[in-house]
Amino acid sequence: MILLLKNGEVYSPDYVGIADVLVLNGQIAAIERGIDITCTGLEVDVRNLRGMRLVPGFIDNHVHIIGGGGEAGFHSRTPEVTLSSVTECGITTVVGVIGTDGTTRHMETLLAKAKGLKNEGISAYIYTGSYELPLISLTGSTRRDIVLVEEVIGTGEVAVSDHRSSVPTVEELTRIAADTRLGGMLSGKAGVLNLHMGNGKESFSSIFKVLKDTEIPIRHFLPTHVTRNNDLFEQSKIFATLGGTIDMTAGMNEAEGFAGALRIADAVNLCLENGIPVDNVTISSDGNGSMAVFDKAGRVERLIVTKLSGLQKELKSLVASGLDLSMALKPFTSNPARVLGLCAKGTIQVGLDADIAILDGDMNIDTVIARGKVMVESGRAVVKGTFEDQGTNY
Repeated sequence: MILLLKNGEVYSPDYVGIADVLVLNGQIAAIERGIDITCTGLEVDVRNLRGMRLVPGFIDNHVHIIGGGGEAGFHSRTPEVTLSSVTECGITTVVGVIGTDGTTRHMETLLAKAKGLKNEGISAYIYTGSYELPLISLTGSTRRDIVLVEEVIGTGEVAVSDHRSSVPTVEELTRIAADTRLGGMLSGKAGVLNLHMGNGKESFSSIFKVLKDTEIPIRHFLPTHVTRNNDLFEQSKIFATLGGTIDMTAGMNEAEGFAGALRIADAVNLCLENGIPVDNVTISSDGNGSMAVFDKAGRVERLIVTKLSGLQKELKSLVASGLDLSMALKPFTSNPARVLGLCAKGTIQVGLDADIAILDGDMNIDTVIARGKVMVESGRAVVKGTFEDQGTNY
């Protein structure tokens, strides 16, 4: 099926203007005014999108696709994501992580889930490893995982500066980063080390030490959750001024129970005020994870299930804070694509994958197209995951 999207306001994420977008064989074939292929006799799905905005499908670079949590006991484990829970949020690409529990959740399951999501219609990648050290991998080596397994694009999330981590030493962190970099070099991948940043006093100190004492480029490090407190955020700004990219977590703010956490709109604007370009920022959902809020004694006070819908909410907040839509889109689209080495993603451009989210006048998700296939219409999934409609009475 050929798909022709007419008269939409196109953001690539840079503003293109009113244009038609032709989708053919899962890719963007043309972007121009007045495309007309009715005379070809081919079957074409033509959609008039006047008043709508066409933006790149969101890339969520940190999702617990097989569930997360477990920090308050077995009952606090979250379930796997469903296809529709991803696509209805405008997300067309996910990167799966394990997180805290590398004991009852396994790399094989993570890989299988990513392959399943790919079969169902979106793009899915994973990090190898989890919080714990030594890192648990598929092949016995994180470097081999990155080189030999298509879906593995890096290592993570490795926890630092957190009471739940295995407290990696500078030497261990250096070895992990070096193996991740080499795996990326040998496979032509980005080789990213995703680092869970906690509330601990160590903050960025071990990362700065690795950068100072080794030749490992800063582009291989992607620290996440950097807005969880002001001290951590200040350290993350130093990291960004050195050329690094920082990842902010949607929905992590005081209103959601995270005392001391910054609103993302405020954090992004503070970065801009300090001369840090928006290109050095990505925003992810930590979706489907069970975020624990701890009391002063380190006990779980309450649990928050993080939602993939946080990306769209943060996008709207960024625009409401004064950012132009083209700038506000970059942390969700072109920036993660660049950082993760996903060259066919993150941009509405001829020859790239047709991953498109269509926003209505209120910037709500109306239609989602993944690899050229319409997955969501009028805000509701028209393509469901394999077992989504079959209930639980097997």
